[in-house]
Amino acid sequence: MQTYLVGGAVRDELLGIDVKDRDWVVVGATPDEMLAKGFKQVGADFPVFLHPRTREEYALARTERKQGRGYHGFSVYSAPDVTLEEDLKRRDLTINAMARDERGELVDPFHGLEDLQARQLRHVSLAFSEDPLRILRTARFAARFQPMGFEVHPETMALMRQMVAEGEVDHLVPERVWQEVRRALHEQEPGTFFEVLRDCRALSILIPELADDETLATALSALRSVARQDTSTEQRFAAVLLPLSSEQALTRAEAMKAPNDCRDLARLACHFKTALADLSSNEDPTASALLELLDYADLWRRGARFEALLQVLDYALPEDLRARVQALQIAARAAAGVNPREFLAQGFKGKALGEAIRAERLKRIEQALPAFNS
Repeated sequence: MQTYLVGGAVRDELLGIDVKDRDWVVVGATPDEMLAKGFKQVGADFPVFLHPRTREEYALARTERKQGRGYHGFSVYSAPDVTLEEDLKRRDLTINAMARDERGELVDPFHGLEDLQARQLRHVSLAFSEDPLRILRTARFAARFQPMGFEVHPETMALMRQMVAEGEVDHLVPERVWQEVRRALHEQEPGTFFEVLRDCRALSILIPELADDETLATALSALRSVARQDTSTEQRFAAVLLPLSSEQALTRAEAMKAPNDCRDLARLACHFKTALADLSSNEDPTASALLELLDYADLWRRGARFEALLQVLDYALPEDLRARVQALQIAARAAAGVNPREFLAQGFKGKALGEAIRAERLKRIEQALPAFNS
């Protein structure tokens, strides 16, 4: 039995990046031998074990064979006769196909160190083309390491284009696509993820609404502005879809199986982008127009979501619309100060209660706006 540190831990150590997670490959062992040493088996698809003390993952060396379309179209073979090189060969990129043995010596059969030094994201073998998810993973690694100068190798880009042309991307399930998009939104340079998808022609399949060059440029400008701040997944996703109409954003978010919070914030951001542009055609926004927007956003019950929306708009919208965002913020603060309980105590009920609350909110917004407009 031989144990090797593999994958991202080796790569990041060589790049001088703090190693957060360590994965191991075990060569020459059986599941029974691992269990006898106190490891706990997890995962149903292939033998992976948790170390009894460190809880780090130890996987038995394995190979994969393509049997069908998409991410799940593989059969896995794991046995003591599978070598480390065979295990590394099934990996996606050369920089992820390096290992260290028990003495700390680097094992690098596919020249990952050379590609690391050349800042190249290159596929290990033609087996790369058997898994369409690797297109998204490569784009995500490009987004992570772009600030360090990494690029997708031309041969790998050509292979990804061939995979797209052959329809492999069509078989990706939305849930897996969303997982990669979500992670990509928090990489060092998230816009690069979408640029790589564009360059390999997968974007027109996965997010066709952004395939137009002008639309994508607007989306990436918004994303980069929002991503420079400490923002959430919901806010970054809303920025990506900001060039779209609210109907388009809703349809795309649902097609991608994005979580409800991401879907709703994207829809709101697109609606408010258009609404604020319409407001800018007037000299000053009216109190009633601003209150209508606050009602639409359900500020009264979803205050935290409204604050997240304001941040997206303030970071991502053009300069000429940001003044309207500030007016909206002032209106929100003024209107939010109205306490419905005070009107209940005065005996208002039903429709009359709603009308009284609305009238007071409108009044307070009207009082707050002159100071802003001046």
